[in-house]
Amino acid sequence: MKKNKGIVIIAAVGILVFAAVLGGLFLTRNIGKSSSAISQESADKKLEKMVKKIEATEVPARKEAVELSTTSLQDELPDIGTYPLTVQPATDLYVEILSSPEKAGDGTDGWFNEVAQKFNQQEYEVNGQPVSVAIRNVSSGTAVEYISSGKYVPDAISPSNTFWGEMIKAEGVPVEMLTDRLAGNVAGVLLKEDKYNALMDKYGAINMKTITQATIDAEIIMGYTNPFASSAGLNFLVNTLYTYDNNNILSDTAVEGFNSFQTNIPFVSYTTMQMRDAAESGALDGFILEYQSYANLPDLKREYIFTPFGVRHDEPLYAVGTLSEDKKQLLNMFKDFCLNDENQKLASEYGFNNMDEYVSETPEFDGDTLIKAQKLWKENKDVGTPIVAVFVIDISGSMDGAPLNMLKESMINSMQYIKSDHYVGMVSYNNDVYVNLPVGQFDLNQQAYFKGAISDLIATGGTATFDGIAVGVDMLEKALVEHPDAKPMLFVLSDGDSNTGYSLNDVRDILETYSIPVYTIGYNADITALEKISSINEAASINAETDDVIYKLKNLFNAQM
Repeated sequence: MKKNKGIVIIAAVGILVFAAVLGGLFLTRNIGKSSSAISQESADKKLEKMVKKIEATEVPARKEAVELSTTSLQDELPDIGTYPLTVQPATDLYVEILSSPEKAGDGTDGWFNEVAQKFNQQEYEVNGQPVSVAIRNVSSGTAVEYISSGKYVPDAISPSNTFWGEMIKAEGVPVEMLTDRLAGNVAGVLLKEDKYNALMDKYGAINMKTITQATIDAEIIMGYTNPFASSAGLNFLVNTLYTYDNNNILSDTAVEGFNSFQTNIPFVSYTTMQMRDAAESGALDGFILEYQSYANLPDLKREYIFTPFGVRHDEPLYAVGTLSEDKKQLLNMFKDFCLNDENQKLASEYGFNNMDEYVSETPEFDGDTLIKAQKLWKENKDVGTPIVAVFVIDISGSMDGAPLNMLKESMINSMQYIKSDHYVGMVSYNNDVYVNLPVGQFDLNQQAYFKGAISDLIATGGTATFDGIAVGVDMLEKALVEHPDAKPMLFVLSDGDSNTGYSLNDVRDILETYSIPVYTIGYNADITALEKISSINEAASINAETDDVIYKLKNLFNAQM
């Protein structure tokens, strides 16, 4: 590679990192490989020629002091307006409810919204005052973070299951359960029909013990969602631990069992949609999903068999904080309205109220135990399997000014969520490609070089995205020679445009052959272009705006790194 041309690094058109992240998500190097992938030898030769032609410039490393203190959750969370109201209040006296997405979204995920709108049309009163409700669609994990941090405290919350209410209580916030069920739902494992039948023949039943053992024995390829953000993911984590020790899910026995299971998990997704896409590609034999979603996806119902697990997801409703008597009365009035025959019939039409015969064998856990289980997952999900990650950062001219400043702030903040036993390198690109930081263990020394490289970025020039990706892949492959058991990841931060150098078609077969997941985070981006890059190996593509990119990067790194 060339020595420094004297160019000050030109810096970052956007942000694209994961998953999901939650999720997030990484696949082993031989899973889901496309039939269009070329041989390893051909990929090696092609990549070598491309990198030689690109002639990346090495940038002298510079250290910058690393802050060992962590950023507060309140500072990381975006303004609540990032999650707009899905139902507006119609009166001066109203209650706002943060609701999980499966009932406060669009189409068949919009039951709660539809009921709230009908409620607001009834012209109900409390003590002579007209009343209404407001609904805000926020995932259960994120809603709990808003409440527990004090960043934003609504009048009520309706998460997917009761775990989240217990976690709010453990954080010292007053909560009162008004009902443990607004609409019936369960979480489940979906297995391809042939795998389901094979496991039934061998084990005689499909349950968490069967799933964990079949995963350990490599009989199935299993995926699940990030337990920091996803209700089904948290439920799955807790039940996996419970399978190994039903007296103490935090015991050494439970942790050892989880580690043996997690070793054979290639896929922790950032979002449920990302996991669905991976299932459709054939990369997974099994994954987790709520029955309400399963009921509304006929293709899944034809190919996968649903087996419920864990605590029920019956959409409980909690009052939060100290409410006035009028607001308490209003919340109870709305609860009763949701539970009337007409609205329960509507819930059934939208996929809820199925599998009412299912009774969980999993006990309820206190919030402190659940919080510790999440931390245990973060610490143990990749024990013994380091990650080699290269960050590929777009520094073309469109990032000049506020966008680049935000990119720097979010990347520096997110460093704290990368484990020190992983290996990290960095590439940036505009018309040309620059190696800002060779791959090295992310100890304090490498962190200081990483922060210095980020801080020195400046923006100018064109956009050779796939040149940058090619150099990043080359760095990964060389690092894997030294660390053959590591999991490779590529993080691309960009606006999605590419106007010079190689194209997606030039690098697609290389990425397919190496099975490297490419996480993309688009900052005010052409998200379709980025999704195409990430979809090659079922990685996550996140569309971030200025006010929420810090939080999204934090979630991705926390889940994947």
